[in-house]
Amino acid sequence: MRYALISDVHGNLPALEAVLAHIGARGDVDAMYHLGDLVGYAPWPDEVVALLQEQRIQGIAGNYDSTVGLDHAHCGCRYEDPRQEALSHESFAWTVARISAATKRYLATLPFRLDLRPRGGHHAAPTLFLIHGAPTLNTLYWTADRSDDFCLKMAWRLGARPGDAVAFGHTHRPWQRTVDGILFVNTGSVGRPKDGDPRAGYALITFGDPAAGEGAPTAEHVRVTYDVARAAAGIRSSALPDEFAEILETGGRLT
Repeated sequence: MRYALISDVHGNLPALEAVLAHIGARGDVDAMYHLGDLVGYAPWPDEVVALLQEQRIQGIAGNYDSTVGLDHAHCGCRYEDPRQEALSHESFAWTVARISAATKRYLATLPFRLDLRPRGGHHAAPTLFLIHGAPTLNTLYWTADRSDDFCLKMAWRLGARPGDAVAFGHTHRPWQRTVDGILFVNTGSVGRPKDGDPRAGYALITFGDPAAGEGAPTAEHVRVTYDVARAAAGIRSSALPDEFAEILETGGRLT
């Protein structure tokens, strides 16, 4: 069973279109899910949600989705400096003011987590756990420098066991690690990478067939070239801050 997992689209329709086309052309993906943060920072929140609904791609709430959908004061994001904080508030206000009522209702209904059984519910294992930030809060940043002990604490909160996989996003930086037989995968970001690579990113998680001698789940990070210029032009022609276009062009850096 192979899953394609996408996260942190953040209103970037050109990036989402490219990723969905890339996944569709592979021919080896059994199911696709999103890990939240569908809106914010780019000018196509309604179009992104409509495309996911049209393709029947289910998923979970990111912090941006739940805060917009449920009328919170801000997105709950972490800020690198005061300027980034101010920009984040501008993005949130712009998104809240412009999304449709239908998009807002959809964001409010997204679940906090999804548990998938690749071999069906009549088998006790394995399980693929989908969350946005962490099992405790979708605003908690699970970065690559977190300790193995931290990973195992999060696994305990989920009920994960050896042979399972835990997938999440939120940091916009892809990484993976196996600790005590549990695979942990940050899927990266479709629409707003922050690892210095402007290409859109997604993850593939594969569960083999034990009867065929295939063992633990594996993960692959995939990068997809998309029309960054179109996305940047869309931002610059909107009322969103121009810095958001620069972040897309540089893969997460502001000069």
